Amino acid sequence: MSSHHESILREPLVTGENMTYARVTNEVLVPVEKKPNKAWWIGFTIASLGALLWVGAVGYTFWTGIGAWGLNKTVGWAWDITGFVWWVGIGHAGTLISAVLLLFRQNWRNSINRSAEAMTIFAVICAATYVVSHMGRPWLAYWPLPLPNQFGSLWVNFNSPLVWDVFAISTYFSVSLVFWYTGLLPDIASIRDRATGLRRKIYSTLSFGWNGSVKTWQRFEAVSLILAGVSTPLVLSVHTIVSMDFATSLEPGWHTTIFPPYFVAGAIFSGFAMVQTLLLVVRKVMGFENYITMFHIESMNKIITLTGSIVGVAYLTELFIAWYSGAEYEQYAFLNRVSGPYWWAYWSMMTCNVISPQLFWFKRIRTSIPASWVLSIVVNIGMWFERFVIIVTSLHRDFLPSSWVMFYPSVVDVCVFIGSIGLFFTLFLLFLRVLPAIAMAEVKLLLKSSSDQAKQKLIREGKVKPEQAEFYLESLEKYDSVAEVEAVN
Repeated sequence: MSSHHESILREPLVTGENMTYARVTNEVLVPVEKKPNKAWWIGFTIASLGALLWVGAVGYTFWTGIGAWGLNKTVGWAWDITGFVWWVGIGHAGTLISAVLLLFRQNWRNSINRSAEAMTIFAVICAATYVVSHMGRPWLAYWPLPLPNQFGSLWVNFNSPLVWDVFAISTYFSVSLVFWYTGLLPDIASIRDRATGLRRKIYSTLSFGWNGSVKTWQRFEAVSLILAGVSTPLVLSVHTIVSMDFATSLEPGWHTTIFPPYFVAGAIFSGFAMVQTLLLVVRKVMGFENYITMFHIESMNKIITLTGSIVGVAYLTELFIAWYSGAEYEQYAFLNRVSGPYWWAYWSMMTCNVISPQLFWFKRIRTSIPASWVLSIVVNIGMWFERFVIIVTSLHRDFLPSSWVMFYPSVVDVCVFIGSIGLFFTLFLLFLRVLPAIAMAEVKLLLKSSSDQAKQKLIREGKVKPEQAEFYLESLEKYDSVAEVEAVN
């Protein structure tokens, strides 16, 4: 029975010469087993200061109440819910990359799924902190849960989309956490086998007795597929339910049926942008150029372009429906967004989310690492402005002109938001320090079929048509293995 070989025309998913299973293990575990480098310490110091700022700002909010924020009688939601929806959206890409792409057998997910899954966990934690903070009485945060009868007549209102949020996001977090940890088991076992002393005992406990037998691997693959099947509907349901916080109201600018698909597309859009932002830095600092290749970067840029275009169509659809409806309040809500006192936020949103992703249609930009990194940050800035525009501009102009008011964020608002970013990066950098950022077991599956080394071997053995080999070698200029072209030639 002949072994399977991938088409030479497909771009390699692993680059580098003399790639072996042992080399993959050694290179991926360098950040875990050795002392962190200077770049990690600089990033961790800055992120930790941000996390301390978050602790101080949230602690001050708990002590004094949410009157410390810039909210007023008309704008009862602002930066808090903006940050909540923004973080939940960022957490979407992890489940999409892990679950959906696994079910569709997209092998390019193998190098990026681990970091994307970790990003999901940490983003949802940041989102949850906003919800608890906004409750005003965070020590009663358990009230949205169904409570036993000894609490008296207290019972949650299941007609409220805010209660739906609690169930949807807690389910999403739980399944994502199990999915992420299940995928870690083979790699944790690898660390266990190489560790000594206390570290070996810790990783031995975390590996749950993984022994690498055939039966263990069969169960691992079966559980991974089951979890992927369970997780896939969550990609659509979670942000759909978040959108219903707005869509089920009667507020002009919110009461629209386009919100569920529009929010889901926006969440995938911002999630992939954040994955791009993180992985381009990880790739450089951790030396993972052989595993996170230009093909991975370009593939994510293509998804950003697609979802950005969907979001742009949704923006235009909103404007059209507001005009076509003939409802004067709806028309005014969107006219106010475009030309009202918050016009700068609206046009920042349109520029960042609609115009900037279209630059990825140009291959030179789509395959440029600096351009990809900058544009991924621009996209997430634009997605924050989108949530701000939806929430604040719809609220600050009420039906009664006497209730019209402007929202201005307080210092505490700004500190909580910046601090949540610091908290996120603190958790992510700690993850890079104690667990492998790349799924070693899954990347090793690609060495004999989808690696540059395997394709070069086919060329040397004459198993590839000359014109296909020439096309492949010419295309290598786009990858990170340009030096190998000279070696082969």
